[in-house]
Amino acid sequence: MTSPAALYLQDAHPIAEGMEYTKYAEQKGFEAVWQADSRLVRDAIVPMSAFAAVTDTIKIGSGVVDCWTRNPARLAATFSTLDDLAPGRVILGIGAWWDPLAEKVGISRAKPLRAMREIITAVRALLANETVTMNGEFVHLDGVELDYVYQERRPKDVPIYLGATGMQMMELAGEIADGVVLNYLVSPEYNKKALEHLAIGADKAGRSWEKIDRPQLVVCSVHEDRKTALDMARMMVTQYLGQQPHIMKASGVSQSLLDKVGEVLTWPATHEQVEAASKLVPDEIVQMLTASGTPDEARAKVREYMKDGATCPILYPLGDVTAMIDAFAGWTA
Repeated sequence: MTSPAALYLQDAHPIAEGMEYTKYAEQKGFEAVWQADSRLVRDAIVPMSAFAAVTDTIKIGSGVVDCWTRNPARLAATFSTLDDLAPGRVILGIGAWWDPLAEKVGISRAKPLRAMREIITAVRALLANETVTMNGEFVHLDGVELDYVYQERRPKDVPIYLGATGMQMMELAGEIADGVVLNYLVSPEYNKKALEHLAIGADKAGRSWEKIDRPQLVVCSVHEDRKTALDMARMMVTQYLGQQPHIMKASGVSQSLLDKVGEVLTWPATHEQVEAASKLVPDEIVQMLTASGTPDEARAKVREYMKDGATCPILYPLGDVTAMIDAFAGWTA
C-alpha cells in the first residue's frame, strides 16, 4: 500500500514553475502542495491560487501564513475565496511567525498562545457561516460575518492546521486545531516530545491525539551522488542554525555549534556568510535534520519521521524537484 506525500514550495522557483511542479505532483499521486509565506519574498495566497487553478484533486495548503499581519475577518474571507476556487481542497495553515523578522517590521509577538487561540476561534466561526462578536485581547469583531450577497451562503470546508514548534503551541494545536504542521529541520527524536504535548492538549478537549492530522515539513535533498545531496542541504541547515537557533536547539544541536555559526551570520545573512558558516556544519548534523542523500537514503529518513508520529511528509525539495517527486511517487512508509 502506498503512503501519502506532499510537496512544499517557498520562493526558490518562479510561480509558473511551481504550477508545473504541482501538476506533476498531482499526476504522481501526491496528496497536497503547501506554499509558505516566505520571509518577505513571496506571499502564500497568490501561488496557492495559481496552483488551485491548474489542478483538480490535490489539496492546497498554506504552510504557513502568520497570525499577525492579516486581520482574522480578512483571513477568513481570503480562505473562503480560495475554497470558491478549489472547493474542499484548501487548508489554512497558520503559525506565530518568528523573530527577528517580526520585530523588524514592528510586530510584537507578545502572548502568541492567546493571540492564536482567539484568531483560530474567530476564523473558524466565520468560515462556518456564523456571525461573530468577540472582544478579546487580540481579536475585536462586532457582529461580523462573511456577508455573501452574490453567491451561495454556506459553511466553507477549510480545516485549520496550526504550525507549531514549541511545546505550549503544540498543546494548543491538540486542543483546538484540525491538524498540526510539524516543523522542518528537527530530528525525529523531537517528534516524540512534540506528540506527548499534542496529546496533553487533545486530552483537555476530550479528543484523541491520534485523530489529529500531523503532516510534517521535511527538507529533502535527493541526488544519486550522496555528497552533492548533503552539500545542497548543508546550506539550508546553516541558515536555520543562525536564524532559528531555538528550533535547532530543540532538535539536539549543541549550543557550541550554534554559537560558532552565530558568530559568522548576520541578519539578513549574505550568501557568502552562509557559505562560510556551512563549513562549520558536519555531515551528521545535516543527516540528523534533513532527508538527504540518494533516493533510498531520503526515503529511509522520511520513514523515521513517519515512525515517530508524522502522518504525511511535506517534502521541501532542494535541487531537482522532479527527481524528488519521482523518488516519493508510490513510495511506502
